[in-house]
Amino acid sequence: MEFDFLPKLPKPDLDDRTFKDLVDECILRIPRYCPEWTNYNPSDPGITLIELFAWLTDQMLLRFNQVPKRNYITFLEMLGVRLQAPTPAMVDITFYLSAALPNTYTIPVGVEVATVRTETEEAIAFTTDRPLVIDKPYIRHFLTSPTVDQIPQILRDRFTNLWTMRSEGDWYGRELAFFDEQPQPGNSFYLVFDGECEGNVLALQLKGEAATATGINPDAPPRRWEAWNGVEWVSVLLRESDDSTKGFSFSELAAQGINPLQGADVVLHLPQSWPVTTFTAYQGRWLRCIYTSPQSYQPGYSSSPRIVGLSVRAIGGTVGASQSELIRNEIVGESDGTPGQTFQLQGVPLLSRRDDEYLLISPPGGIPQRWQEVNDFANSGPQDLHYTIDSRTGTVQFGPLIREPAQLQHQTQFRGFAQTGITHSMLQNPALSNELERQYGAVPQRGSVIRMVAYRTGGGRKGNVQTGTITVAKTAIPYVARLINHTPARNGSDAESLEDAVIRVPAMLRTRDRAVTPEDFEVLTLQAGMGAVSRVRCLPPTSTKEAGTIRLLVVPAANTDVLSRGEGMEPELLNLSPQLRSQILAYLDERRLLGVQVKLQAPEYVGVAVQTEVALEPEYNNPTAQQEMLWKLRIALYRFLNPITGGHEGKGWPFGRPVYPSDIVTLFQQFPAVRYLGVVQLFELRYTGQTWVRTLPQNPVIDPGSLGLICSWQNNRLRSGHVVNLIQ
Repeated sequence: MEFDFLPKLPKPDLDDRTFKDLVDECILRIPRYCPEWTNYNPSDPGITLIELFAWLTDQMLLRFNQVPKRNYITFLEMLGVRLQAPTPAMVDITFYLSAALPNTYTIPVGVEVATVRTETEEAIAFTTDRPLVIDKPYIRHFLTSPTVDQIPQILRDRFTNLWTMRSEGDWYGRELAFFDEQPQPGNSFYLVFDGECEGNVLALQLKGEAATATGINPDAPPRRWEAWNGVEWVSVLLRESDDSTKGFSFSELAAQGINPLQGADVVLHLPQSWPVTTFTAYQGRWLRCIYTSPQSYQPGYSSSPRIVGLSVRAIGGTVGASQSELIRNEIVGESDGTPGQTFQLQGVPLLSRRDDEYLLISPPGGIPQRWQEVNDFANSGPQDLHYTIDSRTGTVQFGPLIREPAQLQHQTQFRGFAQTGITHSMLQNPALSNELERQYGAVPQRGSVIRMVAYRTGGGRKGNVQTGTITVAKTAIPYVARLINHTPARNGSDAESLEDAVIRVPAMLRTRDRAVTPEDFEVLTLQAGMGAVSRVRCLPPTSTKEAGTIRLLVVPAANTDVLSRGEGMEPELLNLSPQLRSQILAYLDERRLLGVQVKLQAPEYVGVAVQTEVALEPEYNNPTAQQEMLWKLRIALYRFLNPITGGHEGKGWPFGRPVYPSDIVTLFQQFPAVRYLGVVQLFELRYTGQTWVRTLPQNPVIDPGSLGLICSWQNNRLRSGHVVNLIQ
């Protein structure tokens, strides 16, 4: 291992003799020890033996000169630096019930699900992090508003004296309009629910008359479903196919032979944080539908949709899961009563332990004791029930016994007693002479059975699986028909390497675990992510109003292996998840100065599309070679225009740096097969909410002063947009 990134201070080798120096030294000693030997030519067998042993000695000296690097690593150990264990990928798993249940149903914590095992890939297991409660929801209020506001101000109750709720919770009555008689964009209606429905998948059934035509395009209805998560309104309609009403176009259902009076469902995936909130005089969990401005080429509502019945049922739920396997009640071993003894857990690497994951030690004939895990034994006394676990190797260790030299102990006692006036003769007390050792942490009694109640193993980049790949339940789950992940897994990272630790330690010593300077916040944010953060940038304040506010741009880590396969990355991979946001903020909150406010946000991503023509060398004048070369050029674009692997250094595209055609020319010129290039055109891609729109060519693509990151999106997948054609 070479520490090329360390300062290059002048330092000699411990032994700087070379192979030639060793051979010359041996030849110079021949007249002294063997004067009869007079032939020093390389052809002499004796000279051959000298060169052989000089070569062996040179190899040993090469290893001997590695001692300073080993000492450097030893210093890291003395500082208490440990290699970080892998970080598990996080994902949301949606469970769909076989049928709506009459009572509340709970899927317990620790349910294991996995990807499909193939001939070439092992199944990747995930475990749910908390129980999932699928409740029976009730609609309490149906409210309408002429305008859409962040905080609803003007609400009209449409149920009162008009509709009746049946015993099973269904509402029915005379025709009821959603919006104004002449609907205007911004018209909205609200549904207020009762029940513990956080994270549930609701099927909202609406019944209407077939004659109530609305005039919209049923394949692209101008409406938006949202739920209040306590902070903002978030979208809850996963895809358009989940709306069987076609945007409340009951006439379309009748044309398909479906009776609208029997109802059609709108399937909504509620956020996992869906708190009870009070707006005006109404309290509950809030859901709303907004009439949005239709596209210029599409019609809007000519009249308000009307319904005669409304009901809701829970058909599933979504819960967070981590890439891990739960191991319970593992017998670690039996104590022999010696200090510092170690044991090995079977599952490695270990994930961060939770409150219910600990060692339970059962003394012979005694009551089992719960012991506490600590980072080290520096503050542990002889009676403290402490132990340590190396998450990377799975090694469990109990407190060591440290023996101090008797001379040092006596000198320390002599100075201490001299200051208190105690005579030197008292040092001869045998009781004092025996105090030459110290126990750090208690030692389990001989014969005690050591058992790990529970721990989780897993983690790594392999857990960053794509959307729709987690479909297998490792154990049967009652009432669950199927499961799937509608979003890709994210934030999984491999274990820290020694090279990464060597780079991390100088920054750790500089920050001293306190966030003061912008560089401190960047370093600590990377540490807080525990491998889940790829890049971070601390922005300077733009005005005096932001004094005391730290703004951090965070780029989450993502699995970039798909780039080498010629595939794009899902846009959701670069979203800053609530779990990662909370984890970073909690870590920084303990280390920031009082009065400093930390704000996390994702960078503003700007898409880039590249269009050019490439001429190849004559030897590539066959279809197979041309297609292979085009594939390599596309892979190069995928990697180059990427926030994680992009840029000329391959460490992610620099914050705010524009893209120039010369960058693409330089990239393609690295391939010997490229003879010359045509005109390189760059197009900016802007996301409109559903698709990426390409603008006119411009140079540079973004303003150099922008704080956005350059990446590439196209067709809802993260990639370098490209139109690369061959010049024949």
